[in-house]
Amino acid sequence: MTGKGRRPNVLLITCDQWRGDCLSVAGHPVVKTPNADALAAEGVLFKRHYGGAAPCSPARACLYTGLYQMNNRVCRNGTPLDARHGNIALHARSLGYDPTLFGYTDVSLDPRLLAPGDPRLQSYEGVLPGFTVRQLLPEHQKQWLSWLKQRGIDASAGSPDIHRPVDDAGKADASVSNAPPVYSRDETPAAFLTGEFSRWLGEQERDAPWFAHLSFISPHPPFIVPEPYNTLYDPAGGPAFRRAASWQAEAESHPYLAYDLSLQKRTKFRPGVAGKVHDWSDDDFRRIRAIYYGMISEMDAQLGCIWQAVKAAGAWDDTIIVLTSDHAEMMGDHFMLGKGGYFDGSYHIPLIVRDPRQGNAGGASIDRFTEAVDIVPTLLDLLGEEPAPHLDGHSLRPFIDGEKPEGWRDAAHWEFDFRSVAEGEAERHFGIASRQCNLAVVRTEKFKYVHFGGGLPPLLFDLERDAGELNNLAADPAHLAVRLEFAERLLAWRAEHLDQSLALAELTEHGVAGSVAGLSHPLM
Repeated sequence: MTGKGRRPNVLLITCDQWRGDCLSVAGHPVVKTPNADALAAEGVLFKRHYGGAAPCSPARACLYTGLYQMNNRVCRNGTPLDARHGNIALHARSLGYDPTLFGYTDVSLDPRLLAPGDPRLQSYEGVLPGFTVRQLLPEHQKQWLSWLKQRGIDASAGSPDIHRPVDDAGKADASVSNAPPVYSRDETPAAFLTGEFSRWLGEQERDAPWFAHLSFISPHPPFIVPEPYNTLYDPAGGPAFRRAASWQAEAESHPYLAYDLSLQKRTKFRPGVAGKVHDWSDDDFRRIRAIYYGMISEMDAQLGCIWQAVKAAGAWDDTIIVLTSDHAEMMGDHFMLGKGGYFDGSYHIPLIVRDPRQGNAGGASIDRFTEAVDIVPTLLDLLGEEPAPHLDGHSLRPFIDGEKPEGWRDAAHWEFDFRSVAEGEAERHFGIASRQCNLAVVRTEKFKYVHFGGGLPPLLFDLERDAGELNNLAADPAHLAVRLEFAERLLAWRAEHLDQSLALAELTEHGVAGSVAGLSHPLM
């Protein structure tokens, strides 16, 4: 409890597609994030934090439920989230909070609970059950566009076309310009949500705890940003891309990588631009990366506005803040943009946790492996509740309390499912069933093993010698013992974490022994 004799406030912030290495406090040589750094100075930075899946819906299912993909079973954008699973909003509501959403959660609702004609069945951008929506901002961004219109901005292009450079003039060539959009630094989607949150914050009673989730789209594509962020970074700056000599060499390294590279279209990242991503030059990739860095700085500036708003409301010393992302961004590594597959670039994400009651741990930096599934049990633990034993994650509270927990995991795990139930594209390409279109990763400090379904070949990387994940050792006779060890580790991990909702309970003559995970909604 806080000094006021009540539970603390909770502010959960997700910034979509933010790479975990793109924090100045984490040592990035170019990107400057003073406001995220300021939060880390008062909290704990988890330097080896990984998302559980990709893209948005699967990643957020892990984050919101505390369950691995093998258990929450959200495989793709559009896969329904089983209503029997609990989630962070429902947990918060059971503790007396009114969890309030600003942005989006990308949750496809359980169709068994909806009428056949319900329009919510036509979108994967549903709201996670348990949230009160204060300001929704889905992909069409209509709420933001109407706000721009009120401010005198021509928003008739709609989204995503409003995110074209002002000098675009309808061009569809492949040139990469850092020209700004029609909206200003004070009119970005992030600025819009920050303003809505600040207004809502001013309405809260000082003695009543609140729970807010700010879900920002930045720095997700389209890659464009207003002045001055569009020219803040020199394209020549930044680390070398982690990639083979050519995209063709990348494609030859594994059947899945060839498939993934073939699907990446430029228009997804720069609206209206024709061609494939892998055909952009190094200079093009560097210009795009400089814009991405600028988007991170614009997002960081909004974080500063949020910190100021919380302080102005007198709530800074009563508010737990969690800053993270759903997944990361390849940003030119392996000639790719976006997320998915198995590379670290898609899954290594930021995590900073600040609990004002634990000031002695402020400024700590943790090098142990942490995962998105840890967020739910951590928040429950910080709110004084015992996390349910069926959850796959572990509470990070010992680190936040300045302790060194024994027996902590020595690896990160994630999963990626590339099925396409509606179109069957991957299924046709590989000649396998939907349930075989998947991969799972176990990544230690030294090695990374990737296991594929459908008979696709495995991958093994020695990360100490090959940080770029370019040299597959899975078929190397000298590493067969390592490959077997990691295949067994992955099998043991899956066996340990298969759905424990009822498996941790037993009916006896004295009643239920053990733990039963309750239904979040009745199915009958």
